[in-house]
Amino acid sequence: MQIPVDHPERFNLNDEVHARPPEPLPTPCRVSYLALYTDWHLAPSDLEPVTELARRFQAVEPRPSSNHYSADFGRFRLRWERHTEYTRYTFIAPGVGEDLFAEPAIQLVPEDWLQSLPGSVLVAKHATLVRPEGAPSDPDLIAARYFGGNVLLGSDVGGGAATAFKDFRIHGDRFSRLLMINRSMSDRQAGRMMQRLFEIDSYRLLALLALPTAQKLGPILTEKEHDLVSIISAMAEAGAKDEGSLLDRLTRLQVELERRISLNSYRFDAARAYYQLVNRRIEELREQRYPGIQNLREFTERRLQPAMNTCETMARRQQSLSERVARTTQLLSTRVDIDRQQQNQSLLKTMSRRARIQLRMQQTVEGLSVAAITYYIVGLVGYLAKGLHDYGIAIDPSVVTAASIPFVLIILLIGVGRLRRHLFKDDTAGDHHG
Repeated sequence: MQIPVDHPERFNLNDEVHARPPEPLPTPCRVSYLALYTDWHLAPSDLEPVTELARRFQAVEPRPSSNHYSADFGRFRLRWERHTEYTRYTFIAPGVGEDLFAEPAIQLVPEDWLQSLPGSVLVAKHATLVRPEGAPSDPDLIAARYFGGNVLLGSDVGGGAATAFKDFRIHGDRFSRLLMINRSMSDRQAGRMMQRLFEIDSYRLLALLALPTAQKLGPILTEKEHDLVSIISAMAEAGAKDEGSLLDRLTRLQVELERRISLNSYRFDAARAYYQLVNRRIEELREQRYPGIQNLREFTERRLQPAMNTCETMARRQQSLSERVARTTQLLSTRVDIDRQQQNQSLLKTMSRRARIQLRMQQTVEGLSVAAITYYIVGLVGYLAKGLHDYGIAIDPSVVTAASIPFVLIILLIGVGRLRRHLFKDDTAGDHHG
């Protein structure tokens, strides 16, 4: 049966639910886990070492666009996964020795290849999976024998199917340690449980990456808050001549805050997301209290929660300060606009007064012009009357000259009025057209 063409991303999106499945773990086995902070700029190159290792051991190579890869290299098994900000490598080797952490799985990996991995170490952990008969049950004995005497944290996980112990310490080999005692889990269940425990460590540290940013941001925000208070205090007493400099100070303060928000907002948003993932993975452990030791949830709430509260507080404080600066800028801008409007109104009044004076002067000039023109025209009429009188026509030049004055004056006034109305009409039509 024919159906419409597939969406270009149909198969990729469908296969996403099958991506990064947990690696089955046989019991007993050794697992070494590396989470390297790689960020986006290293994403194109972090697959190259995996491809090179596959060639070295003559294993199936990963596809060029792969985000995850799993293969058996004989002495050990490798699982590689690329995430948004980090890349993780899981090395699995079967069996354990008498000392559960003496021969970690990563010792089977070529050392020169390890040194070539891009990125910086975020998490490095050795884990051992054993049956109950393979490890003591007393936490104090486990701590003394395998964790350097450090205080242990742990719990029964998977509803009691296994017990996990860890100390959250970095040992002399730069690795931390995890011991999981498997009572009744299958290989796939053990793989899922181990992956959750690894992810808790990875997401916990990724969430904490925002803490140094928050700690550095605190004094800077305090300084900027003092700057804002200083500007607001100056606004209360500032005159019109000071408003420009105050607005410039506010603008520079707002630009600096927006720059820091652009730099820090991603880190704080990522911290929230990673913290949610930590809590979700802890939920998936289905912890039950192991007598005498603190479980993972309690440890996370007591140690990670305050750090996340600090980051959240700084993020809100940063945003709040930016909004306060924006409101103050708007207030000062409104004040400057009002002053400018008052100045414009004063200028318009001055211009209107000058226009009235010019109009009156123009009317005066027009009156004088009419009188002068009347004088010249009446003079011409007088010369004409004298000429006619001398020619023999019986008229009195003085009477004709006097009689012509009102007629000439009326005609000139009517002509000037018509000309003024015509000019006003043309000017009004030009304004409407513009």
